[in-house]
Amino acid sequence: MNIFQQFAHFMQAGGFWMYPILLTLVTGIAISIERFLYLNKVEKLNKAVWADTFPLVTKGQLKAALDKVKSSDTALGLMLTNGLTRSLSARRVEDVETAMDEALMENLPRLEKRTHYLSTLANVATLLGLLGTIIGLIHAFTAVASADPAEKANMLSAAVGEAMNCTAFGLVTAIPLLVVFSVLQSKTGQAVESLEAASIKFLNVIRQLGSQPNQQ
Repeated sequence: MNIFQQFAHFMQAGGFWMYPILLTLVTGIAISIERFLYLNKVEKLNKAVWADTFPLVTKGQLKAALDKVKSSDTALGLMLTNGLTRSLSARRVEDVETAMDEALMENLPRLEKRTHYLSTLANVATLLGLLGTIIGLIHAFTAVASADPAEKANMLSAAVGEAMNCTAFGLVTAIPLLVVFSVLQSKTGQAVESLEAASIKFLNVIRQLGSQPNQQ
C-alpha cells in the first residue's frame, strides 16, 4: 500500500470531518506559499530600488532620483516618491518624514495581508478535529450499546481508534500552520524594519543636504 492509498484510508476512517480539516490545510498552504513569494519579491525589489536611488540622493540629485523612482509601485518606491516629492517643495525635514510615514502606513496592510488567517486556520483545524472525534465517539457508543456483549470491546476499540483520526489530523494541520504563521510574521517584521531603516537613512541625507525648497 503506497502513501496515497494510506492517506485515502486514513481520510475514510476519520469520517466526514476529515474533509473540512483537509480544506483548512489546503487553504493554509495556499496562503503560506503566496505570502512567502510576495514577501521575497518585496525584499528583492526594494533592494533594487534602493540601490538605484540612494546614490543619487546622497549626491543631492533629488530630481533625478525622483524621476527614477516615481514609476515604481514597490513599498520602498512609494515611500521614496513621497519623500522626494515633499523634499523638493517643503521647508522642513519633518514634512518629508510625515510624507514617508504616510506611505509606510499605506503599505503596511499589503505586507500583513492574509498572514493572520494562518493563526485562525490553525485554531479552526484543531477545533474541527476535536468536533470530529466527539461526534465519532457518540456514534461509536451508540452502536456499541446495541451490539453483542462479546463484541463490544473490539467494536469500541476500533471505533475509538477511527474517531481519534480527526484529532490527529487536526493537530497535524494546526502545528505546521502555526509555525509558518510565526515565520511569516518575522519576515513581515523584517520588511517593515527595513523600510523604516531606509526612511531614516534618507532623512539623514536630506538633513545633511539642507533640504531647502527647489534644491537640486
